Amino acid sequence: MSETTHILVIDDEKNYLLVLEALLTDAGYAVTALNDPETALAFLEESEVDVVITDMKMPRVTGREVLERVKKTWPHIPVCIMTAFGSIEGAVDVMKYGAFDYITKPFSNDELLLSVQNAAELSRVHRQYRALRANLEERYGTHQIIGRSKAIREVLDMVDRAAPSRSTVLITGESGTGKELVARAIHFSSPRNSGPFVSVNCMALNPGVLESELFGHEKGSFTGAMAMRRGRFEQADGGTLFLDEIGELTPELQVKLLRVLQERRFERVGGGDEIEVDIRVVAATNKDLQKEVENGTFREDLYYRLNVVHVALPPLRERREDIPLLVGHFVEKLARDNGMKPKTFTPEAHDYLTGYEWPGNIRQLQNVVERCLVLVASDTVGVDDLPPEIRDEESQLKSAVDLLPVRLDLADTLEKIEAALIRRALVRAEFVQVKAAELLGISKSLLQYKLKKYGITGH
Repeated sequence: MSETTHILVIDDEKNYLLVLEALLTDAGYAVTALNDPETALAFLEESEVDVVITDMKMPRVTGREVLERVKKTWPHIPVCIMTAFGSIEGAVDVMKYGAFDYITKPFSNDELLLSVQNAAELSRVHRQYRALRANLEERYGTHQIIGRSKAIREVLDMVDRAAPSRSTVLITGESGTGKELVARAIHFSSPRNSGPFVSVNCMALNPGVLESELFGHEKGSFTGAMAMRRGRFEQADGGTLFLDEIGELTPELQVKLLRVLQERRFERVGGGDEIEVDIRVVAATNKDLQKEVENGTFREDLYYRLNVVHVALPPLRERREDIPLLVGHFVEKLARDNGMKPKTFTPEAHDYLTGYEWPGNIRQLQNVVERCLVLVASDTVGVDDLPPEIRDEESQLKSAVDLLPVRLDLADTLEKIEAALIRRALVRAEFVQVKAAELLGISKSLLQYKLKKYGITGH
């Protein structure tokens, strides 16, 4: 029992109010005792209440009407009903309307305190659940998808448009691009956000285990099945099921999944009864499922069932302008999670991070940032602190070249690149030409010639 648990007691008999207030206060609860149910309902509008105890028979507003109002407006608050006219029929009636417990007057102090303690514990669990959900929504809402690039804005637009429906979504993209983060954003932006988000990696389990994991099994359906087990489809009822690495499903499981998507019903392994579920399926893959269909390794009908709404995530190398934002986000998050002081990446280090290919995409970038936070002794991360593969100049040049169009005027392009490098060197050297020339590895006189050639102001 928590000292902060707040109990609202409603009874038109003032003697009972005084007794209950004294009993519950002595037990360590914060108590508000009111003899008018209408005033009590107004009090609920303005106050944080954990448990309601209300008399059943009151003038103007009955205890059952209080119960109905509380369950409609504040469904997380347990309500205990008291009455001097106890009967089995009355107990069944109020329990049917959602009462937590039924207490008959005159009551035993110990029985009443036990009922209140159980109600307070349920209220505490509800508080923790609401706090956890708020934390998940903060972590996985669309605002947690970091970036301002055109590519990521298109992804966010697709999430916003797809979320309100129950249509199946297929998310494609290379490993490490954040497919599960997008799946969670779709769920938490949807009307299903109060339901479960259940995730399963189709590549992490062998086919036999995966079938049981998805559909559940009955007791004795195979060696080791000691009890009935609900699968992920049942666990996700009322919410969203995220199937990662969907391209790894065997042909047999593809058939079963197709039936669930078509009919929203299935049988557990070893069972004969059909189970109906209300789920939204979001699938993800780093494979080209269209090619898998052409190769005969993925069912065409299942592909079209999955590909109702298609969200294509760009690789990090195609949204380089987002890299500084992602670095800042990871620095703040990792420092906070590990109780460390944040570090600053130098402009030169940012240049190298932005120019790298990132074959592992966002996941690799996060790992690099974490490595720098842990291993770099100073408060500033420079180029020399970056992993060797990121400092590799050949890789940097390749990344820069990959950004250029295939068809171009070579001479004109080279001149534009040279002019851009000169401008960058001047900015870095704070427009001191001697320092800018040193950065470029040329003489001051050659730099001055090129400044004139390209019409660049050298200050």
